[in-house]
Amino acid sequence: MELKYIVGTGRGLSCCGCGRQDKQLNTYDWLADVPGNTESTDLVEVQFKNTRKGYYHNVNNLDLKKGDIVAVEANPGHDIGVVTLTGKLVKLQIKKANLKSADDIRRIYRIAKPQDMEKYQEAKSREHDTMIESRQIAKRLGLDMKIGDVEYQGDGNKAIFYYIADERVDFRQLIKDLAATFHVRIEMKQIGARQEAGRIGGTGPCGRELCCATWMKNFVSVGTGAARYQDLSLNPQKLAGMCAKLKCCLNYEVDSYMEAGKKMPPRDAVLQTIDSDYYHFKSDILAGLVSYSTDKRMAVNLETITAERALHIIEMNREGKKPVSLLDDNNQKPVDKPIDLLAGESITRFDKAKKKKKKKHAAKPKS
Repeated sequence: MELKYIVGTGRGLSCCGCGRQDKQLNTYDWLADVPGNTESTDLVEVQFKNTRKGYYHNVNNLDLKKGDIVAVEANPGHDIGVVTLTGKLVKLQIKKANLKSADDIRRIYRIAKPQDMEKYQEAKSREHDTMIESRQIAKRLGLDMKIGDVEYQGDGNKAIFYYIADERVDFRQLIKDLAATFHVRIEMKQIGARQEAGRIGGTGPCGRELCCATWMKNFVSVGTGAARYQDLSLNPQKLAGMCAKLKCCLNYEVDSYMEAGKKMPPRDAVLQTIDSDYYHFKSDILAGLVSYSTDKRMAVNLETITAERALHIIEMNREGKKPVSLLDDNNQKPVDKPIDLLAGESITRFDKAKKKKKKKHAAKPKS
């Protein structure tokens, strides 16, 4: 699906900044409607299959926009990709990609011709069968690796085999067998489980597309400490993502939880009141609420108070004082008083409500 570009929005956003929605790792171009943005640099971001991106010089000064299919320089031959970003933001993307060598930035040849697209479609149609057959070859050689994806170059002269392996793999014989079988130049590229999930794509338990397949480019290590700070159950089935590793989103809010956790009372503190002792049961860190129970192991006589109130009671206990209850003195729970029928309460008060309902129904006209 390719969006139609509409200039001028009035809300600070431009439709020119949106790219093709069928491409992963899309970047919104906030400078798309700024005059002279595309002329500020000849650098262009081009995306290929799944999450693979490249950066190229527009040496021929082509009028390129998001969504244009172009033929770019490759080694050897040429490749076919889609323009996903132009202008000043490309320089920032290059910094994120850590492209320190100018040799990594090649040239854009032309906008793809019908002949280029025919070769491209022919090469792409071979990818699935090539992947299945390459897995059988690797299995026959006894290699402890998994070939997760195959990507043919746009001109069909080269194929990239993405594989996962826990240990070092000697695939010299594998390259020879693959070259003899498919008659193309072979490139082996090792990826991790998170990168594989990003290339394949999918939907997470939150109902949204995987972060690694939509916007994440750099993967940060995730530890179980992030789950502990957020008071999450250490259940591997719930904490693991589609890649069978800890979810990357565990790191998103951990800083906020750590900051809010500094204002919470210690969990091993026992709150003493005149009536009983209360033990920590559960906490709502972001809301600043703590629930206490009169039993160490079960939820008995649960009381939920603010973190400030809990810290105040802890300070009172240190001074040898005990409050009447965990709740604030001005916010005591209302005591349920027994109904005294002789003190003005009528035993027929419920019957009056029923009579009113009957009158309302009788007043409605029959249809």
